[in-house]
Amino acid sequence: MAAATRGCRPWGSLLGLLGLVSAAAAAWDLTSLHCHFGTFCECDFQPDFQGLECDLAQHLAGQHLARALVVKALKAFVQDPAPTKPLVLSLHGWTGTGKSYVSSLIAHYLFRGGLRSPHVHHFSPVIHFPHASHMERYKKDLKSWVQGNLTACSRSLFLFDEMDKLDPGLMEVLQPFLGSSWVVFGTNYRKAIFMFISNTGGEQINQVALEAWRSRRDREEIRLQELEPVISQALLDNPHRFGAPGCHTTSLSPPQTLLALPLPADGFWRSGIMEEHLLDVVVPFLPLQRHHVRHCVLNELAQLGLEPREEVVQAVLDSTTFFPEEEQLFSSNGCKTVASRIAFFL
Repeated sequence: MAAATRGCRPWGSLLGLLGLVSAAAAAWDLTSLHCHFGTFCECDFQPDFQGLECDLAQHLAGQHLARALVVKALKAFVQDPAPTKPLVLSLHGWTGTGKSYVSSLIAHYLFRGGLRSPHVHHFSPVIHFPHASHMERYKKDLKSWVQGNLTACSRSLFLFDEMDKLDPGLMEVLQPFLGSSWVVFGTNYRKAIFMFISNTGGEQINQVALEAWRSRRDREEIRLQELEPVISQALLDNPHRFGAPGCHTTSLSPPQTLLALPLPADGFWRSGIMEEHLLDVVVPFLPLQRHHVRHCVLNELAQLGLEPREEVVQAVLDSTTFFPEEEQLFSSNGCKTVASRIAFFL
């Protein structure tokens, strides 16, 4: 995927994940005090929906549902002067289909500082919560961090990557912040946005897309009503050990998913978030076909300031693995490895 742009103009590469520190009190400066007591303060929250729609249309390949759902949900939430609860988005799909890219665009077009904004908080289980033996400390730190930063600025964005690897105990910490009854002194925490990114449901989404293709249905005819139930069921059924003996796998699993990978049960499954209907919008990301990968290659070449070169495009496509084995229809890594493959073939 190409880098995020404001007004669809290049702006450079995104920064990495923000580090999780333990003392939320550091946010208490004059600006945060103004946010705390000011009726109309939005911190550096400056939504640019025109720019977001433009960037999604130009650079997000093959995701008509995600593009429409994200923009509609954000517009409705931001335009509501008194939301009853925070906005909770859950992004689902196979690797490389654009979930992290969309989350970075949302941060960029909602906050003046993008991912660098002090009000955008990005968490990864592997980076921020790596040791199961430290889980109690992580839970205390996470609660303190979320509550402290919501107190500093109600317009905060919390991004949680790789939800399928997040310990359910951490989701239990977040659960009270996602509803309508939690009280954070002196701020309307209901203006916050929580975004969860997960591969869970990816195989089921792939199955729906494959059946549509076999039925000669246009990809854009796939509707949320077809995907939402299978994603919800995947969240409820997610096993402790994906691909382990006795677990169901199909030809719609790219080759690497056939390995027995020890993963915790999905955080949604154990936390009660599903049962209490705290997810506002489930956003499915469809698997990418060959022409979508081509689109990504051309976007990346343009981002590098290079003219389209058919030999490079074809080399990237030829080096990409597609599945299922018979149809060779979907890219096993989406567009995730496009940038590195282009560098190899230039």
